[in-house]
Amino acid sequence: MLTEEIRNELFNSQDLKYRDFQARLIPTVNIDTMIGVRTPELRKYAGQLSRREDISEFLDDLPHRYFDENQLHAFIISGIKDYESCIEEVEGFLPYIDNWATCDQMSPKVFKKHRQELLSCIKRWIRSDETYTIRFGIGMLMEHFLDADFESVYPEMVAGIRSEEYYVNMMSAWYFATALAKQYDAVLPFVESRRLDAWTHNKAIQKAVESRRISKEQKDYLRSLKVKK
Repeated sequence: MLTEEIRNELFNSQDLKYRDFQARLIPTVNIDTMIGVRTPELRKYAGQLSRREDISEFLDDLPHRYFDENQLHAFIISGIKDYESCIEEVEGFLPYIDNWATCDQMSPKVFKKHRQELLSCIKRWIRSDETYTIRFGIGMLMEHFLDADFESVYPEMVAGIRSEEYYVNMMSAWYFATALAKQYDAVLPFVESRRLDAWTHNKAIQKAVESRRISKEQKDYLRSLKVKK
């Protein structure tokens, strides 16, 4: 089976020190499910596998046993060139994502050419009950709709999210920090009017003032908007 072939190849590239390092960064994943393959090697291997006619055998074999298999899966999806095929694979994989790293590594290149179709999917993902589906939706909104295609309705979508999940709220904070760096005047009112919960509000400000793209004056003002708990 292709999955067994892939698994053997991953173990041949195992780096236990790297596995232990990853485990500290991704506490929601059991270290026993981590092989320890470095990201550049996974990306390279994903490129090789994507050319195989039988790759669907691996993509359909869910849930995967190992974290590294999930990472590999995300990289393979990210390289799919046909939009409809890519969306189908994303939708099939999202329910099985169980950590921030796999979620954030999945960034399909083809999405750049299909923003309007993508937007309807993002709206649905953000309304999901699944932590990493919501996080992925916010991430795609941040990646594709903070530049020329920006509209104030997009931060409105993120501001409307209410969650008890750390990895959702952290992505919301990251979104607003990036939005402040790119669309300061349009996004500042969301901070001034405290549209986010207190933790996300303060974390967004913290991350924003760490940005080199925000002026000293803007950082000083943002610090003044922190919520005291």
